[in-house]
Amino acid sequence: MSEKIRKAIAALQRGELIIVQDDQSRENEGDLVGLATVASPAKINQALSIGRGVLCAPMTADRVQALDLPEMVQHNSEKFGTQFTVAVDHVATTTGVSANDRAQTLRALANLSAKATDFDRPGHIFPLIAATGGLKERQGHTEAAVALAELAGVPPVAYIIEILREDGKMARQEDLAKLAKDQGLEYISIQDIQDYIEREEGVELTAGPRVTLPTRYGQFFLTDFIATGQEREPDLLLESYQPTETVPLVRVHSECATGDLFGSKRCECGPQLEAALSQIEQEGGAVVYLRQEGRGIGLHDKLKAYLLQENGYDTVEANLALGHQADERDYERAALMLKQAGLTKIRLLTNNLDKVAALRAYGIDVVDRVPLEVGQANENTAYLQTKAEKLGQVFTRYQI
Repeated sequence: MSEKIRKAIAALQRGELIIVQDDQSRENEGDLVGLATVASPAKINQALSIGRGVLCAPMTADRVQALDLPEMVQHNSEKFGTQFTVAVDHVATTTGVSANDRAQTLRALANLSAKATDFDRPGHIFPLIAATGGLKERQGHTEAAVALAELAGVPPVAYIIEILREDGKMARQEDLAKLAKDQGLEYISIQDIQDYIEREEGVELTAGPRVTLPTRYGQFFLTDFIATGQEREPDLLLESYQPTETVPLVRVHSECATGDLFGSKRCECGPQLEAALSQIEQEGGAVVYLRQEGRGIGLHDKLKAYLLQENGYDTVEANLALGHQADERDYERAALMLKQAGLTKIRLLTNNLDKVAALRAYGIDVVDRVPLEVGQANENTAYLQTKAEKLGQVFTRYQI
């Protein structure tokens, strides 16, 4: 995930456009985003040609105040609370409409030496005011674009334009993924930006109550962990009642609703969780249950990936076709949870060498990797083969 955002930031710094998608439960749209400080006529023309929405200039409230830009209306009734100021053109432009004029206005908005008197009002560029709390306060394209400008190390002014399909309807995820591929554009989501910032700032986890949980596998202690400032279901830690005099056995398991709850044979996740709980109850240790469904792409997109797999894609190709990485999971939270539980030296129950490396990078001493080869079925043999060939997972007992 971090690499994905770094590539997007590098593209922005080069003056290129990227695609940023918001949450499907919000506007569910994609915007082209560029940095105002390096806006060029060619890129503005590209944005207008393939975006075809309204060209706006997100900026911080401090920047708006410095340029003395009043809000467009006194009583804002816009559905998502987007704060427009009066539209502007730089005084040196002609009509203000051409790609050259718009690029000039955008660069001037990002020029920290520019004054309020350098802009005519009204004009053809629509400044937007980002929420003071940024993405923690409001998860809109305005805040995302300003956050990207700040991450890129330039003045906090960007430009955005909504992306429409050729039929005039809003472009959704499949359309955006295709556009990104056809135009060679980096494609990220607002959630990706939030996750990146959270990791850069350092995740803070708050542990909930520690309760007893009798299960069909045995007795466990259960604790939930919530990341500060995040609205998502908590991650979970199940610790065995059984004390251990050896290095504890740990399973770090990413949520899989289809496998864990419904017994899907598309994967081996359900049998892995069951085997891990049974083995850890006997030997002592813990299960870390992370809410990162579908190797981090979410349940909705995982089902889309399933549909692609039914049409000839393997699991990696399906993720990539949807604009995701092959595996978008991160294990920093798992490491923090283990540290809070005092489990800093572990034997890890996994077939995934990347998971071992990630936990070690976050300060967990993984002294041994214990295979977890269960759940093979006719329906998931190709899936397991792809994991072995493309995701570097190690299998010794499976017939694949």
